[in-house]
Amino acid sequence: MKYPVSVIIPAHNESAHIAAALGSVSWAAEHIVVDSFSSDDTKAIAEKLGAKVWQRAYTGPADQKNWAIPQAAYQWVILLDADERVTPALAEEIQHWLTQTDIPYDAFWIGRQNYFMGKKINYSGWQNDAVVRLIRRDVCRYDDKQVHEEIKTQGIRVSKLRHRLDHFTYKNLDHFLEKMQRYARWSALDHAEKTGKITAYHLLLKPGFRFIKHFVLQRGFLDGLTGLIVSAIMAWGVFLRYVYLLEQRHSERRG
Repeated sequence: MKYPVSVIIPAHNESAHIAAALGSVSWAAEHIVVDSFSSDDTKAIAEKLGAKVWQRAYTGPADQKNWAIPQAAYQWVILLDADERVTPALAEEIQHWLTQTDIPYDAFWIGRQNYFMGKKINYSGWQNDAVVRLIRRDVCRYDDKQVHEEIKTQGIRVSKLRHRLDHFTYKNLDHFLEKMQRYARWSALDHAEKTGKITAYHLLLKPGFRFIKHFVLQRGFLDGLTGLIVSAIMAWGVFLRYVYLLEQRHSERRG
């Protein structure tokens, strides 16, 4: 490749995933794992596979990545979660771009093929899942958000790759519920200032709309029972967001 690439993988207790994630980008010139002081073998596995492991207390998904990006050795960076895999087709496409003399973009969107309960999810609102993950080190940074952090794309040149990442986002149902609960708590912080008085609209109608969106409008029914489960849990996550926000406001009033 004309342009070597660095890979950054934030991780915490990802011993079940880290080897496969690193293996999917074995062709990269630099591998960096930002470890939030894992209590399992994440650090040891990554080091054994030749990755640089930088340990840092977790300060949020955006801040963790923004801290690591400028320290990458190369100007092109792949940001990869431990539960994601760069497929051979995607790797070939990335390497093709990095052989170009003049790359006319600063960042690339990459779609994600999601899996849950051993099944490929083709609908349920996950079919259009895409993230900016191939970036120029000196141009791109994340918005400071607690949930679904995104690269700030305003004012930069962005394209989209044709091939997708494989995304094994939830190990099982318990993991899905746990992750949605954590996201709901973080999302409550993001919605605190823009949400007025919490009413039945927030606790009943918004979750209901979310279910309809995923199961009907985004054709979750075509994913069968798995699509029904995904849609219901996504709606539950919206309900929890406002319950956590309500709890937070009660705590603030009590002092």
